[in-house]
Amino acid sequence: MPSTIKGPAIFLAQFAGDAAPFNSFDSICKWAAGLGYKGVQIPTWDGRMIDLKKAAESKTYCDEVKGIAAKHGLTITELSTHLQGHLVVANPAFNDVLDAFAPKEIHGNPKGRAEWAKQQVKWGAAASKNMGLTSHVTFSGSLVWPYLYSWPPRPPGLIDEGFAELGKVWTPLLNAFDEAGVDVGFELHPGEDLMDGASFEMFLEKVNNHKRAQINYDPSHFVLQQLDYLQFIDIYHERICAFHVKDAEFNPTGKQGVYSGFQGWVNRAGRFRSLGDGQVDFGAIFSKLSQYGYDSWAVLEWECCLKSSDQGAAEGAPFIASHIIETTGKAFDDFAAGDDKASKALVKKMLGL
Repeated sequence: MPSTIKGPAIFLAQFAGDAAPFNSFDSICKWAAGLGYKGVQIPTWDGRMIDLKKAAESKTYCDEVKGIAAKHGLTITELSTHLQGHLVVANPAFNDVLDAFAPKEIHGNPKGRAEWAKQQVKWGAAASKNMGLTSHVTFSGSLVWPYLYSWPPRPPGLIDEGFAELGKVWTPLLNAFDEAGVDVGFELHPGEDLMDGASFEMFLEKVNNHKRAQINYDPSHFVLQQLDYLQFIDIYHERICAFHVKDAEFNPTGKQGVYSGFQGWVNRAGRFRSLGDGQVDFGAIFSKLSQYGYDSWAVLEWECCLKSSDQGAAEGAPFIASHIIETTGKAFDDFAAGDDKASKALVKKMLGL
């Protein structure tokens, strides 16, 4: 039975800042509501938005945070641990740059950083439960990503060993979410080891098809990979628990394609765009998700190399609202149908039975 998607909602990560109205949860909620949003997705690494440890330990605090959102007519859709999830397991090649995602006291300490990240993700599970949420969004981490392209030739077993480690690290975290009654929506994203359907299936094998291992569906990352983002829904709809509404475009040239020649975002063949400015067929996406019964939130994630965040956010709410399908509870040709008893007799007559 088709279901109606909730929304519009907005991911606050790209908007939170030190200037008003983006410097507190109360003021950013007022701003979002003023643009027509009905829900907010919270980045848990940003202390201006939420105290994750406190949220994991105190339902009273979570009720207070929910109350702030409700005061502005908003619902909290999911908590996000994207940055912490990325640090759960990481290739040593990224050690220096990843310190930016972690507290200063554990900079230069990869093992300490990973332990901190795992604790953060566990707190994400507890906080989601205290918030009364059923889905959470995150990244998988990046252990084998530097070896994506098989040249120079990879040693036999490298990828399998890497995914085995991913499974080993994530299984207890998924168990924590299971105890909390919360699904984990991995955003399948280049730069993460879980980047597409094939890599997600490799991960599922290593976590014994854990029921909490789900997907945060974001078509923009599939456009840049030239993956069929509509067929993806046909294949994986039962695992989709969250939805980032983000646009993108892919315009290959004689000089560059999927890898985009190390160019900056403006000059890449594949670029993220504001809603409606890219190539994503959102009409087809909302139809397929509705067809398969997705009834959770449609959340704007603004990332655009050209348009300002203010304009992107302002245009995002009406764009999402216009794509939400109020699903029907009856067939369009019901008016022409006879009553059940007469139909049964007619069927027999028409078949000569």
